[in-house]
Amino acid sequence: MNFFKIIIFYLLFSFLIFHSTGATGLASNFHRQHTISGKTMGTFYTIKFISRKKESPALWKARVDIRLKAVNKKLSMYDPESELSVFNRQKISNPVHISSDFYTILLTAKKLYRLTDGSWDGTVKPLVDLWGFGTKKRINQIPKPDKITLALLKTGFNHIIIKKQQIIYKNADITLDLGSIAKGYGVDAIAKLFTSSGIHDVLVEIGGELYASGKNKKGKYWSVGISSPDKQFANQSLYKIVRLNNQALATSGNYRNFFEINKKVFSHIIDPKTGFPIDNQIVSASVISKDCTFADGLATALMVMDVQKAIKLVNRLENTECLIIQKKDQQFINHVSKNFGDFEMSSYD
Repeated sequence: MNFFKIIIFYLLFSFLIFHSTGATGLASNFHRQHTISGKTMGTFYTIKFISRKKESPALWKARVDIRLKAVNKKLSMYDPESELSVFNRQKISNPVHISSDFYTILLTAKKLYRLTDGSWDGTVKPLVDLWGFGTKKRINQIPKPDKITLALLKTGFNHIIIKKQQIIYKNADITLDLGSIAKGYGVDAIAKLFTSSGIHDVLVEIGGELYASGKNKKGKYWSVGISSPDKQFANQSLYKIVRLNNQALATSGNYRNFFEINKKVFSHIIDPKTGFPIDNQIVSASVISKDCTFADGLATALMVMDVQKAIKLVNRLENTECLIIQKKDQQFINHVSKNFGDFEMSSYD
């Protein structure tokens, strides 16, 4: 009888040692954070992720770069052979079968155009080029009114017809430019790459647009910063810190890309309805939402819209909050949606 007691004790002891060691190993791996970075879409990306098993950052970087190159090959305005560029060269009413990436981002684009009553419009490239902010040479001068009128005739996302089975065509002479949501889509694509592989604790950032999934190495939801809308890089600082729970954050601003004539500033953000750069004292708009593609585009639209209409729109949307910053008499004025304060933090965790 004593012999059997000894055997049982030994088995129980071995069981406890094995599982406590395993638990310790898991906890240790759980807190192992990896960081990878690189270049894409004319900017930089940074990704932080935590896994319960051994990972190869080099392998993950290779996977990320391959996915981002694939997205860029579909959506780039600078690649003449990209899927977007090929579509722009198509004749009017010529149906085109497009990739799932292109189709997915166009569905979000259509939603943004409808929700914002055209304040977001992915066809304003003729106006952007005319004002010298596009892919053509920078001119830093005010276009003539007749040229603005002609450019307006070549805009309107409503001229993009999206059919099922990933078929699209245009019914007018327009140029599609998805630059204002492409980075956001890239963020979503990479976040999905990680989560679909079983890594759910990840922070993806491309050129300031980001998505946070799961928790950081401290076991808390990711906290991220919103930059101060200052024109001088030397004065760059954090304006707000927010905590994200499986959410995206995107910010649009006019304090980096602009030109000035007779002390009047002309922003790169064009109002699709007037054909002129925005002139509403809004210097920055940040959006928290469930995906970065939508947040990216909505942030651009909020820069264009009347502030009060913008806040009312966001308050109607589910799982979406915003911070809009105006600059009046050299002072920043905050306009926030009803629940934005729930995400604010006093410091990083």
